Amino acid sequence: MANLINVRRDIKDHFYRYKMERLQTKIEGKGNGIKTVVVNLSSVAQSLARPGNYLIKYFGFELGAQTNLDPPDDRWIINGAHEASKLQELLDGFIAKFVLCKKCKNPETDVHIKDGNITLDCKACGQRSEVDPRLKLSGFMLKTVPKKTKKDKAERRAARKAKQNGKNEDNASGSDAGGNDPASPSADDKGAESDDDALTRKIKSEAQVLEKKAVEVRDDDWAVDMSEEAVRARAQQLPGEFKQKLVLNGDDDDEDGDGGNTVYDKLGTWIMEEAEAKGGVDKVDDVEIYVKAKELGIETKHRTVLVLAQTIFDENIVSQIKPRAPMLKRMITSERHEKAFLGGTERLLAKLLEDDKDVLAKVTPILMAYYDNELVSEEVITKWGTKASKKYVDIATSKKIRKAAEKFITWLQEAEEESDDDDE
Repeated sequence: MANLINVRRDIKDHFYRYKMERLQTKIEGKGNGIKTVVVNLSSVAQSLARPGNYLIKYFGFELGAQTNLDPPDDRWIINGAHEASKLQELLDGFIAKFVLCKKCKNPETDVHIKDGNITLDCKACGQRSEVDPRLKLSGFMLKTVPKKTKKDKAERRAARKAKQNGKNEDNASGSDAGGNDPASPSADDKGAESDDDALTRKIKSEAQVLEKKAVEVRDDDWAVDMSEEAVRARAQQLPGEFKQKLVLNGDDDDEDGDGGNTVYDKLGTWIMEEAEAKGGVDKVDDVEIYVKAKELGIETKHRTVLVLAQTIFDENIVSQIKPRAPMLKRMITSERHEKAFLGGTERLLAKLLEDDKDVLAKVTPILMAYYDNELVSEEVITKWGTKASKKYVDIATSKKIRKAAEKFITWLQEAEEESDDDDE
C-alpha cells in the first residue's frame, strides 16, 4: 500500500491537505549496470503538479547520475543504486525550490516560463515569485519549454484537484466548528487511497498459474443494434433472474459462447452469485474478480469493464468507487474501455431508477469520483455528455442521465478554458 505523506514534511499535522505518495524505488542489475527505478515517480509528480522529467532530472543533477527523461513505459530510471530515503530528502529540496510559494509556502503553484524567466504563480495567495535561474534545473526547464498548447494532462488534473480541494476547505470552515475538513484524507481514506502495490502482488501470486491467452482487440465503433427486438432476444437467453436485472452483452463481436452464454455473462453471473453468497457486492474481493476475468481470458477486454460497472456497484456506488479504483485502473486501459465503463454505469443507473427516482442526484458525484480516481478522462466525459445515445439504455433515460451530468460537464469545460487562458 502506498504510504501518503505531507508534501511539506516539516509539517506534522495529520490533516494537512496537500499529500503525496512516499517515493518507492527498486534497484535492478549489478556492477556497472546497476540502476534505480523510481516506481511511483509519475504519481508523485502529479501530486506536485509538475512534469515527471523535472523530478528525474533534478535527481540526476543532485546525484551526478544519468537519467531517462521520457520513458514510454513509465519506468523512470537513475543510473546507480540510490535508497528511497535519500531521494525523498532530495525531493524536499525540489519542492522548496520549484513548488512552494515563496510567500505562503503552499504547493498550490503553476510554473510560468517567459522571456528566460521562471515564475511560480500561487493560486492560494496570488503571489508571483521567481525561481533562481542559477539552479541547474532552471537551465533545463528553460531549454525544454513546452509548446504553447494545452497543459500537460497530469499537471492540469493536479492543479484542478488542488483548486477544488481549496474550495471544499473554504466551504467547510464556516460550518464545521470541529475542524473536520472533508477535503482532508482520513485514516479510512488512506486505507483505500492507493492499494496498487498490494493489489499487484496479490494478483501476480494468485494469477500466475493461469494460462496466458492471446488477446485480440478490434476497433469497433459505438454503434450496435439496440432495437427492441435485439435487446429482447439477448435478454431472453440470459440465465434466470439475470434476465431481468442486467443487459451485460453490449456488442456482438469476438466472443466465446452464444447468446446469453458468453464469457461476459459468465463473469457477471459469477460476481452476482458471489455477492449473494457473501452478503453484498462489497464483500466480493477485487483480486478474485480479476483472477476470474483472467481465467475467462477477458481481463483486457473493454466489455469486461462494461460488466463490472453493472455488478460491482449498487445504490452505494459513490462510496464504492474509490476502494475499487486500483483494480479498475488496471483494466481500463484505453478510451474504448472508458466509454464502455460509462455505458455500464448508464445501465446501472437505469436499473436503480426503477426503485429510486432520486438516483439522478448521484450522477455528478459519480462522475467526479471517476475523474478524481483517473478512471475516465475529462475528454471522454465531455464527449459522452454532449449527446444522448441509445447504445446502452433507451434514449429517454440517456437524456435524463446527461441532464443530471450538466453541472459536472460545465465545471470541466470552464476549468479547461481557465487552463488554456493561463497558457497564453
